[in-house]
Amino acid sequence: MKLYSLVLALLCSTFLLAQNKKPESVTVSGKIIEEGSNIPLEYATVSFTDAQGKVANGGITDTKGMYSLKVPPGVYTVKYEFISYETKEVPNKQLTKDTTLPTVALALDTESLDEVVIRAETTEVQVRLDKKIYNIGKDLTTSGATVSDALNNVPSVNVDVEGAISLRGNENVRILINGKPSAIAGFGSTDALRQLPAEAIERVEVITSPSARYDAEGTAGILNIILKKEKTLGLNGSITANIGVPTSSGISGNINLRTDNFNIFNTTSVRYRDAPGNAFFDNQYFPTTFTDPETGEEITTDPTFDRVIEDRDYDRLNRGFNTNLGIEYFLTDRSSITASGFLRLGDDEDLTTNNARKFSDGTLQETTIREELETEEDVSYQLSLNYVNDFNDEGHKLTADFQYENDEEEERSFITERRLLPSALDFPSEDILNKETQNEYLIQADYVLPIGENAQFEAGYRGNFENEVTDYTLNQENVNGVFVRNDTLSNIFDYSENVNAVYTQYGNKFGKFSFLLGLRLENTQLKGEIQSSLDEDAFSEALGVDIDTNFDKNYLGLFPTVNLIYELAERENITLGYNRRINRPRGWFINPFPSRSSVTNVFQGNPDLDPAYASAFDLGYLKRWDKLTLTSSIYYQHETDSFERIQEQTGQVINGVNVVRTIPINLSTNERYGFEAGILYNPLKWLRLNGSFNYFTFKSDGSFNGVEYGTENNSWFARASAKVSLPWKIDWQTNGFYRGPRNNAQTESEGILSINLAFSKDIMDDNGTIGLNVSDLLNSRKRNSLTVTDSFISESEFQWRQRSVNLSFTYRFNQKKQRQRSDRGGNGDDEGGDFEG
Repeated sequence: MKLYSLVLALLCSTFLLAQNKKPESVTVSGKIIEEGSNIPLEYATVSFTDAQGKVANGGITDTKGMYSLKVPPGVYTVKYEFISYETKEVPNKQLTKDTTLPTVALALDTESLDEVVIRAETTEVQVRLDKKIYNIGKDLTTSGATVSDALNNVPSVNVDVEGAISLRGNENVRILINGKPSAIAGFGSTDALRQLPAEAIERVEVITSPSARYDAEGTAGILNIILKKEKTLGLNGSITANIGVPTSSGISGNINLRTDNFNIFNTTSVRYRDAPGNAFFDNQYFPTTFTDPETGEEITTDPTFDRVIEDRDYDRLNRGFNTNLGIEYFLTDRSSITASGFLRLGDDEDLTTNNARKFSDGTLQETTIREELETEEDVSYQLSLNYVNDFNDEGHKLTADFQYENDEEEERSFITERRLLPSALDFPSEDILNKETQNEYLIQADYVLPIGENAQFEAGYRGNFENEVTDYTLNQENVNGVFVRNDTLSNIFDYSENVNAVYTQYGNKFGKFSFLLGLRLENTQLKGEIQSSLDEDAFSEALGVDIDTNFDKNYLGLFPTVNLIYELAERENITLGYNRRINRPRGWFINPFPSRSSVTNVFQGNPDLDPAYASAFDLGYLKRWDKLTLTSSIYYQHETDSFERIQEQTGQVINGVNVVRTIPINLSTNERYGFEAGILYNPLKWLRLNGSFNYFTFKSDGSFNGVEYGTENNSWFARASAKVSLPWKIDWQTNGFYRGPRNNAQTESEGILSINLAFSKDIMDDNGTIGLNVSDLLNSRKRNSLTVTDSFISESEFQWRQRSVNLSFTYRFNQKKQRQRSDRGGNGDDEGGDFEG
């Protein structure tokens, strides 16, 4: 019995000791937000200091302001810090078990605003599972410039001499404004971005591996431009005026009024800009043999002139007005509704003068001058409604959007051409009227549900319904000087693109490993109707291609996405992404009616174009040091039915010159792989450097009309920027960009060098800033190319806009320069919020 009692006592003692034994560590979690706005603070630091003053552990918050750290059990002083915010300390916090601490709100430290200057004016990069975010800061070279100019300073992005935007050398980029397709960015065109002031940009998201929440359009990826919307209470804003040479002037302003119940915001700008440009073409033509499709007979065309040299001058006068007005009303502490309207007015006048010299066997036979005066009136507006409900602080969220857009464009071109040698002669003139009406509806809903501490589920729907009607009328002068309608080319083209999509995705984090898996189902309807006085056979014969005047195509596709990230260390990670994308042909790629900007060089759409599909892989690496940030990635893309613009002779001869047509076709495959790296380096308080390099190789394979258009080529581009803070509050910035030579199956293009220079000085107690910048300092931003085919050779040089100098002045009220900081909140502008485990 005594032995039994002894054993029982021993077991009880062991059990009690086990119960009283302290765990080796406990998990402490919580959230840090900004006082007043409740915006989560990313990269805020948390530290735990024991009674001896030793730091037991510390870490940083994620995109949602959340932290989770392990510390030995004990009593600690918990310290919360973030640059430019007041530090908070919670003393004598006893932590003996897993604990979730109350949410901490940090207030701005008005006495240390100087620290924020460096942060606000330095380009930063943040890496997510599905994108890189560039807070472009205060880029001096874009003062008084446009959004299109600012994009050219973002790594991985290139804006060519004609304004076409490419990502890693691929022009099939989807442009979003605040996470949605928008009239602000233009309907399938980037022209509108040349009217929006660069000062309106908050940040640019480069999404090379889009998650399932994004539209599958854009085989290169997505550029999401986030516009500024101040979150500081009270009335604040700024106004910027600029004047430049060649003649340009503009004024833009933004104002924001925020109270506890609502937020009213407006950005308005007026622009007047003269954009002179020039081009040179040296075309050599050879006799060409065609086979008649009906008789099988071979027909040889021998042009009267075997060489034509053209000198073109472009005088573009652009006048524009933009305004964006919105109000955000806070229904509760966690829900809000935002209504906004956007209006853009354009009144442009372009004069193109083409001096041509025509040769035969090396002898000048004829000189002509051709003038095209084009006027364009553009009215675009957009109405949108957004609802956001944050059910809790953990990210449980519902957003719903409705958007309507309308664009009315009326272009009128009057073309005259006269011969100067060997004798004066006026050719028949042309009067062209082109009316375009575009309507687009967007309906979208996204639901985000956190599961546990690290997991997140998301689902949503998007419906995008777009219709574009082009009414094209060509009147030609007859021998009596009377303008008569050309029924062959006059037409109405009605084109619709309807996309319905549903998606779901799930993300989670296990230790240092995070993943985001998604699947998107999209149905695309491409529908077109051509109204012409010609029947289908006569119509196809007149245009030189077999087309269906009425088509209705449907495409159903699944688009999986996989995004992985592994944290090698606190400031070091690697990412891996896979996604499948679609490239839908835009209206002007489908419209079969040839453009008339040149009699002998025309662009003609192809109604038989099908969407292209691409699968892409991206392996990235990020490393942060105290003063240096390195980003890099290796990528690969395989595209089927890819678009390629090819040139061929039509068999027509006008004024003794063979007509060359450019037409888009579906090639069989296109492979692209490359490497890119970017560096942000701030070695000294007064010196900030950044640069990027991108090298890529692409290979295409395919044929059209019996001609092989396969090719393999590599190219690269690099950019560098240096910003120096001089005495007397003067900043000096230099940006350089170089795009290496490149070629496709028919055309070789030389490299392009461009350098921008800028100075700025703060005045009026830092409320005002004077800026001076020179765009294309060396006047070298020109595209030189050589096109070689069996029937012609074309050598050309093109300069969209000559070197320009711009002087600007910015005045801020209740909006100190130092207060310009990135938006760390999820305000419905990134399609359902971020996931980072």
